[in-house]
Amino acid sequence: MYPKAFSKLIKNMSSLPSVGPKMAERLVLFLFKQDPEKLAEFAENILEIKNLKICQKCFNIAEDQLCEFCKDLKRDQRSICVVEEPLDIISIERTRSYAGLYHVLGGVIQVGNAGEELKINELLTRVENEKITEVILATNPTTEGDATALYLKRKLQTLTTDPGNITKLRITRLGRGLSTGADLEYADEITLSSALTNRTELL
Repeated sequence: MYPKAFSKLIKNMSSLPSVGPKMAERLVLFLFKQDPEKLAEFAENILEIKNLKICQKCFNIAEDQLCEFCKDLKRDQRSICVVEEPLDIISIERTRSYAGLYHVLGGVIQVGNAGEELKINELLTRVENEKITEVILATNPTTEGDATALYLKRKLQTLTTDPGNITKLRITRLGRGLSTGADLEYADEITLSSALTNRTELL
């Protein structure tokens, strides 16, 4: 039906999340109508993604060994906001309500999956070594997100802010400005800012 190059690109587009065959066709047709210069820039930007790295500290997307947040010493070095994916960081940063560090889990614990591939042990090591005083559990308010937050809470409760200090680490959860089943990536700034401001101790 389509030229080979057109069909191959439709197949590539269809493999993207939330992009079905019809949407893929429209996207490829849109690209086909663009100026050669715009297409060349688009292709170049796609290729440059291969040069990006995973932050060795928080597992966010980075250009170097550390991401821009981990390198910024002006940020609050005693708090860590735990998120599921890097896109959640972008949503939180838009609120301008948080100035601490981040930790990307890489997903959530699901039924039949204990989450061994998640960066949980790395989080526990950071909390101990960096003498963190607050961990904000910003997983999405879904069944899996809540289950992951409770699991992390149990793991974190055994840690203290300093060896020999009986004061427990403060573990908080985003306030319920976010509706159940919501996704941080799509939350508006006002709702997400309210959820951060009204975060509560996780009981």
